[in-house]
Amino acid sequence: MVISAAAIAMATTNFMASAQNGFNYNVDRFADIEVLRYQVPGFEELSLKQKKLVYFLTEAALQGRDILFDQNGKFNLAIRTTLENIYTSYKGDRSSKDFKGLEKYLKQVWFANGIHHHYSMDKFVPEFSNSFFTEQVKKLGKKNLPLAKGQSVDAFIKEITPVIFDPAVMAKRVNQADGVDLILTSACNLYEGVTQQEVEDFYAQLKDPNDPTPVSYGLNTRLVKVNGKIAEQVYKIGGLYSSAIENICNWLKKASEVAESPAMKAYIDKLVEYYTTGSLKTFDEYSILWAEETKCDIDFINGFIESYGDPLGMTGAWESIVNFKNKQSSVRTQIISENAQWFEDNSPVDARFKKEKVKGVSAKVITAAILAGDSYPATPIGINLPNANWIRAAHGSKSVTLENITDAYDKAAQGNGFNEEFVYSDYERDLMKKYGSLADNLHTDLHECLGHGSGKLLPGVDPDALKEHGSTLEETRADLFALYYLADAKLVELGILPNADAYKAEFYKYVMNGLMTQLTRIEPGKDIEEAHMRNRHIITEWAYEKGKADNVIEFVKRDGKTYLRINDYVKLRDLFGQLLAEVQRIKSEGDYAAGKKLVEDYGVKFDSALHTEVIARYSKLNIAPYKGFVNPVYTTVTDAKGNITDVKIDYTEGYVDQMLRYSKHYSPLTR
Repeated sequence: MVISAAAIAMATTNFMASAQNGFNYNVDRFADIEVLRYQVPGFEELSLKQKKLVYFLTEAALQGRDILFDQNGKFNLAIRTTLENIYTSYKGDRSSKDFKGLEKYLKQVWFANGIHHHYSMDKFVPEFSNSFFTEQVKKLGKKNLPLAKGQSVDAFIKEITPVIFDPAVMAKRVNQADGVDLILTSACNLYEGVTQQEVEDFYAQLKDPNDPTPVSYGLNTRLVKVNGKIAEQVYKIGGLYSSAIENICNWLKKASEVAESPAMKAYIDKLVEYYTTGSLKTFDEYSILWAEETKCDIDFINGFIESYGDPLGMTGAWESIVNFKNKQSSVRTQIISENAQWFEDNSPVDARFKKEKVKGVSAKVITAAILAGDSYPATPIGINLPNANWIRAAHGSKSVTLENITDAYDKAAQGNGFNEEFVYSDYERDLMKKYGSLADNLHTDLHECLGHGSGKLLPGVDPDALKEHGSTLEETRADLFALYYLADAKLVELGILPNADAYKAEFYKYVMNGLMTQLTRIEPGKDIEEAHMRNRHIITEWAYEKGKADNVIEFVKRDGKTYLRINDYVKLRDLFGQLLAEVQRIKSEGDYAAGKKLVEDYGVKFDSALHTEVIARYSKLNIAPYKGFVNPVYTTVTDAKGNITDVKIDYTEGYVDQMLRYSKHYSPLTR
């Protein structure tokens, strides 16, 4: 099916127009964070049954909040509760340095779901004194503190203050530094009393290299050593996080009763079974049912999914997103899905690593209705699941682009001066103005739908063979696939892009971000550590180095400022193709040594002088480098018998109010 670019542009324009009307996107600003709102256009047009389904699923999503806090650090829940109680009960001068510092720290903890930065993984530095904190804790008294059984207030203070104030204690949530024990040097609460080698040996003994359908070992467990013996603590009803998971399941059962189809009911019920048993085989059964159901308008993710929070890339962080299909904008993703085999066949990778038959690739543009867990307040703009390679190959995958989220980002950024400061010339600015939003969303579509769903492992290759670099290299592969095909004439032929120049908007934005502007997120003296930032730097640094002879990408000095200029977009695309072929080889063969070298050579280090310059220029714009969202509030309307007659949506809740409300009503794990 071929649909004109004009039709796609009209669909995008209609969607964006629906998000205007004076909506206030900006909510709060603190530290390096800006909190925004997003709209949920189309919710009011859903049927009552669909609204009830969305409501039940959003309640299930919110019930898992405490799980992520605890996964991110063993003291996070106690610290959050203590800070909140101080914040709400404080009777002193709320404009004092100590109180304002505590307020800022609490906002950071809420945003990061713990005491470590959500991106850099470094521990927050409190701007309030230890003595102030200790004094306020003592004022709260036993009844208002999350004390362990038999614990005194003094013992609690002695336990918790080093975690907050000593920079050497639990310094980094996820450590990716080379040459150290990544488990012992990471503060995440996924392991206790075990070393990296012990973890790797434990799971190596469980794995069968000849199993064509391996479960995702470690996905829903905490690995501990008790009395010298290593064991898994399973996340399930009756196991770890039981009270939160019970609440999740209660709402999932309500959702099952109003499911849009028997197929949806089947996968919701299977998810409840998985939460009840903790069986990873059951999780795979659920994942297959979920991936194969593609006809319903409403969908969701809920569970232990992405493993970026694990230094070895195994345990899934709890997250949930509830959504419904944006039918207008899904036109382009439908076209991509229908042509998935063409893209696979024409990929520049070695034929040995290509799928002979692409199965079940589905993609759609969605409207997010709620964000939760590891997707809140900071959220992805695209998702591709399931993660298991064999399920993708045999049963397909689902890919989504969260367009109401990208739209909120775009609206909030209008007029901030970023392009004027960093983009080389009017030529690139005009490209980005004309095609930037479409090309950016299409990059996400291709990344999620085809990038993650492409290629295959050779027989016997362990899906975890790339270890701590697996997440970075997988994101590198997906981005390269998207970049390579974004410049393909096929997209113009299919009517997805309006002309042969539109892709250049995304090429320029991506290279500028990878080599320059993302450096604003890194503190002086630090390396790049976050997987997505490493991925972008690998791609752009590699392309810059390999293209030097032909001056493909050039750093240009003008008026004392550094800019990037792409001199040959065609050769740049070819370089992306070459690197894609190599990264796919690394993944398909499980070549850990080559993968590690690629990451260490191109993904970690950068020019310190350029870093200093970029930070200085960026700071003058007063733009927060990180953004996230508050959720809308859903409330039910009931009749005299208690039956739900409608579900209303409200966008007015503030950041602090939302966080305090969530802690009050969705905290089954706090002491």
